Amino acid sequence: MSNLPRTVTSPKKFIIGSSILKDLHEYVKDFGDNALLLCDEFIMERVNSEALSYLHMAGLNGKVEKFNYECTDTEIKRLIALMDELSANVIVGIGGGKTLDTAKAVAYYKKNPVIIFPTIASTDAPCTALAVIYKENGAFDRYLYLPQNPDVVIADTSIIAQAPVRFFAAGVGDALATYFEARACYAVDGVNLVLKRPSRTGIGLARLCYEVLQENVEAAMDAVSNKIVTPALEQVIEATIYLSGVGAESGGLAAAHAVNNGMSMVPDLHKAQHGEKVAFGLLTQLVLENAPKEEFDEVIRIIKAVGLPLTLQDMGLKEFVEDEWRKVAEVACDEHDTMSNMPKKVTANEVYQAMIAANMLATRYK
Repeated sequence: MSNLPRTVTSPKKFIIGSSILKDLHEYVKDFGDNALLLCDEFIMERVNSEALSYLHMAGLNGKVEKFNYECTDTEIKRLIALMDELSANVIVGIGGGKTLDTAKAVAYYKKNPVIIFPTIASTDAPCTALAVIYKENGAFDRYLYLPQNPDVVIADTSIIAQAPVRFFAAGVGDALATYFEARACYAVDGVNLVLKRPSRTGIGLARLCYEVLQENVEAAMDAVSNKIVTPALEQVIEATIYLSGVGAESGGLAAAHAVNNGMSMVPDLHKAQHGEKVAFGLLTQLVLENAPKEEFDEVIRIIKAVGLPLTLQDMGLKEFVEDEWRKVAEVACDEHDTMSNMPKKVTANEVYQAMIAANMLATRYK
């Protein structure tokens, strides 16, 4: 491992503010003069009335296009053809994770700049140099590793505050694991998300992510529950989108995300959000590390503050079948997954037992 360099990778710019959809042209003009605005259906009207009209007033060309629900090769090819037809030289993704990943993939194949405008803060995907490609039937196909992060990521707090509370809570769940996973990866000099070694900056940003959550999580929940924007909400969005993304990419992942990947084997949990499963994966990781009680107390306090499901039953599990969960543990321990960034070698049997312990612990804390 020791010959791998350490890295810090990040978007060129991260912008966070309120009611900034209308300022999109300010960022587009730095990269091109003809933008394809790929967006989710629910926000198309606002993009047309706010972003597009200001784009035209600034003397730029643009077209708004609806995203077809899934990040597939077919959808990517359709949009590449549309970019060619329009002679567009910038793509803007406005919406949820799949929309953003599709925009990132199109930009990569076209060698064009990409601007990312998340409408929910449910994961840290907006900032990463990665797109998840799915098959036509919705099953996972592959990871597309990108040579660089997005050019600009814009978090409009007034839009993100309107999203359902569950998405916001899931983003906190995903971000909550960032520090603990980066800490483990850094301790063993493991491999980060760009397949290099973790950097001190990466772990520093991951730690800051955790501190921001500790300080602001209840007040941010008050804001999001009432669809208002406050300084606490702005800080938590900065943590869930930027600090978590850059912290994970430069700092590395460990057991929490590996367990989340294993949990995809359980049909009962297909409706659970990524961040909900990561939060349970984090409890499993803390059990494996035999973490001090204060860490459990604090992690569970944050999970409860945002109303994340604590136990597997809360997440939708109807009955615990040993064979099924042994399979989860095996998938989590796949040699290509991030379980290898744990301080000591972990077996599938140990992960299986840690998941049961984590579930019992969560039940006790309820």
